[in-house]
Amino acid sequence: MNTLSIILLCIVVAILAAVIASLRTRRKDIKKVAYMMDALEDGELNFRFQETNKFNRTLNRIRTIFEKQRQQNEQDSWTKLIRVLTHEIMNTVSPIASLSDALSKSMDDNGHSELDVKTGLDTISDSSKNLIKFVETYRELSGVARPLKKAIDLQELMDGVIALNSEFAASCNAACTYRPEEPDLMIYADEGQISQILINLIKNALQAGARHIDISARMGKDDEVIILVANDGEPIPPAAQEQIFVPFYTTKKEGSGIGLSLARQIMRNHNGSIELLRSDAAGTVFELRFR
Repeated sequence: MNTLSIILLCIVVAILAAVIASLRTRRKDIKKVAYMMDALEDGELNFRFQETNKFNRTLNRIRTIFEKQRQQNEQDSWTKLIRVLTHEIMNTVSPIASLSDALSKSMDDNGHSELDVKTGLDTISDSSKNLIKFVETYRELSGVARPLKKAIDLQELMDGVIALNSEFAASCNAACTYRPEEPDLMIYADEGQISQILINLIKNALQAGARHIDISARMGKDDEVIILVANDGEPIPPAAQEQIFVPFYTTKKEGSGIGLSLARQIMRNHNGSIELLRSDAAGTVFELRFR
């Protein structure tokens, strides 16, 4: 074998070695990206790639961006929650303090008062009970049980949910229907918790004056089950649409403000999501997504 042949052979071997090394590196990089995407999807950001090559530094930078965004979102959520809690507690405590002070100052040395003491004490009692009820509601929100998941046939689930709401719907001259886009759809979930979400969405729609509540379901592109709950009731005000999932936020006089925030917590515990897709003159649509 002459010198030229040896040189050519060495070049070919070097090229093949470089290609093989590149393919191995590429395969490793693809696995890293897949791992990172899975972690980000699950909300787990406690990973960091140790090697100091440019590709790993880029992945770590992306992870840092997501971490900062999550911290900001959590901070915003806590700020909103504290603001709502402070507002609700002050609204209840301030009248109690004011009325108690007025009753105390109105009494003379013999314990007589110009004010109606019984009415004042009844008001204080009612306000105290409302505050206790509020705290119990908060405890309910913060103590959502872990889901006990099982395979659930969507048709059977919807039949049960619609039956439970049939009397209320009839009293509102409304109709609630379920139309799956494909047969035999199933989800792996806690039946009681998901029923609670759907019942709450139907109840909210009826209270908003809906006459038609249409529930549909289909398979998504990534084998996820998507449930849409649409109604033709009064739309949610634009200013309220970004707040409806904040605990204790409500636009209803008798509402507790935890229904939708509880629904979101339940869906997150199911590795799923609930979102308001739209609420306008054409209708209000909520989306539940099961992954």
